[in-house]
Amino acid sequence: MDSRYLQDKEDLKKSADVVDEERRTFLTAGLVGGAVAAGALAAGVAHAQQQVAQTPALSDKPWWPHPRWGKDDQAGASNWITPAKVLDAAKLIKDGKIYRIGRVYEAAMPKFGERAFTLRIPGTPTGGPFGANKLIYHDEFLATEIGQTGTQFDGLAHIGIQMGKDGDMNEMRWYNGLTELEIAGPYGMKKLGMEHVKPFFTRGHLFDIEALKGRMLEAGEEIKVADLRAALQKQNMQEADVKEGDAVFFNTGWGKLWMKNNDKYNGGEPGIGLEVAKWCVDKGVCLTGGDCWATEVVPNPDKNLAFPVHGELITKHGIFNHENLVFDDLIADRKYQFAYIFSPAPIKGATGSNGGPIAVT
Repeated sequence: MDSRYLQDKEDLKKSADVVDEERRTFLTAGLVGGAVAAGALAAGVAHAQQQVAQTPALSDKPWWPHPRWGKDDQAGASNWITPAKVLDAAKLIKDGKIYRIGRVYEAAMPKFGERAFTLRIPGTPTGGPFGANKLIYHDEFLATEIGQTGTQFDGLAHIGIQMGKDGDMNEMRWYNGLTELEIAGPYGMKKLGMEHVKPFFTRGHLFDIEALKGRMLEAGEEIKVADLRAALQKQNMQEADVKEGDAVFFNTGWGKLWMKNNDKYNGGEPGIGLEVAKWCVDKGVCLTGGDCWATEVVPNPDKNLAFPVHGELITKHGIFNHENLVFDDLIADRKYQFAYIFSPAPIKGATGSNGGPIAVT
């Protein structure tokens, strides 16, 4: 047997062991239970450890092959972005104003678990002088989880569901039913990498749930479909406005904690649950996004579940997720519908993307 294959397999096993241990440590330290009372948290640590070790399958029914895009698809809901969809989205552009809806990337920003963001400028300057004109230059060296820090776009290789026994890579399933053995590699994902995701130019709809409630939502507070409908009414919008291939975004007010109270920001969050996830699936949206770090409610009302919305949308339906967004300027101008534009960095084998998403009105 090829020695490189054996080494890759061993590297995968070591990586999986490290990730499992980090996940256990982080979740049991308080992520899932971070918003509950201290006594309940202490009582639930042992239970949380068991749940992390045995992640519950949300359904015993296979979700593959994808009913619309087919068994070989690796682009997921970015397939919705057709020339017709682009032209439809362009109709929302009336005044030509561009809004940045992504955060500034910096070392001090909130980060999940032990993720890092470290920027270095090698040399002062990095190089030169060159030529008679004495040209000099700077480079940067960045060490980070490139698609999973700051404003981050979750790709299809980011979230999967363990369907069988612990460690059985044949039953770790990802989008379109692909297994861990089929997609994983120590030097990049063999399938479902970011190079397969198409650029986004589509209609965006913002649900300002903070304004609806008249306050910042709390960690563990779930956004329900009734909230979406009430927000639409308040914003003079119709549910029928949300079409197949559109993107939907949720403002909870949680983003006000960014760089002001990172511990609270990271300790849980409000967001959507499985009820709104089903609404998104039924609507055929291409993407969800929010002003918090997961878009979905943490902890989930069902304390046995960890990030089930991620599994439902990304893994089962190929619907992408854009996290740590900021909508303040859009809300100040009362712009709730816009052209959402984002081109994920086509890094071969990556699980996600950083970048600068924009809204154009």
